[in-house]
Amino acid sequence: MQQLENITIDSFTENGIEKKSVQTRYESSPREAATMNAEALRSHFLIENLLQTDKVELVYSHYDRVIIGGAMPVENVISLPNPDELKADFFLERRELGIINIGRNGQVIADGIPYDLEKLDCLYISRGVREVRFVSENTAKPARFFLLSAPAHLEYPTHRMTKEEATPQRMGATETSNQRTIYKYIHPDGIGSCQLVMGLTILENGSVWNTMPPHTHDRRMEVYFYFDVMENQKVLHLMGQPQETRHLWVGNEQAVISPPWSIHAGCGTASYGFIWGMAGENQAFTDMDFVQTNDLR
Repeated sequence: MQQLENITIDSFTENGIEKKSVQTRYESSPREAATMNAEALRSHFLIENLLQTDKVELVYSHYDRVIIGGAMPVENVISLPNPDELKADFFLERRELGIINIGRNGQVIADGIPYDLEKLDCLYISRGVREVRFVSENTAKPARFFLLSAPAHLEYPTHRMTKEEATPQRMGATETSNQRTIYKYIHPDGIGSCQLVMGLTILENGSVWNTMPPHTHDRRMEVYFYFDVMENQKVLHLMGQPQETRHLWVGNEQAVISPPWSIHAGCGTASYGFIWGMAGENQAFTDMDFVQTNDLR
């Protein structure tokens, strides 16, 4: 890994923290969503450009006040900003943060302590950490960090977990085209957190459906971040109430905000992976209100 002092630091304001605005997405009720056309659905629920060269992009959702983000350091070390909208002295003053790397080898520096992250490794960063920076090992093959943050009332230890250390759970079957492996990182039996739950799913070759059977979980919201979607391919993400479904066509490295009242499932035109993250009242992974497939409308 390159040493921090050998890389040009991006410009920041005082105290080393960039001041920038964060994009805000407000809540929509099921009744509102049922009247939206494709353009309106995309503007409310789809996040298209999270990974930008040498930038940290952030979207503030009023669903459980999560912040969805992306960081892609290429030529520079980049810093987690502290948006004015948070009204905080630093980003993690009242928040916790989960990070998963979907790119090549990189490093996250939390209050001066470096954590190496290979592809699909996860880092949980505690409330109270004042400075977070991101760096790639190879500028030609940069790291690509997906970020998810939620309000926190306690400080849990900052902790790194590799894909191999996560709790794998094989689900689905070839006959239903949804054979997949779930990797759980931040959850009650893994990395401890206040309310954040986070992991990822990799589909087997020939499987395209995720998260079936359909379900909702009214006690928490969810974010889906699709990655390793091949060029000229898409994922059809299903959302909405079970009796009033809608859909979004999603490209590579795009995220979907999933309200608590909405189903959340997808079918790809080719293989892909996705990160799932949740926040809300309940951290239990199995807290799902299942819907019979025949009842979908």
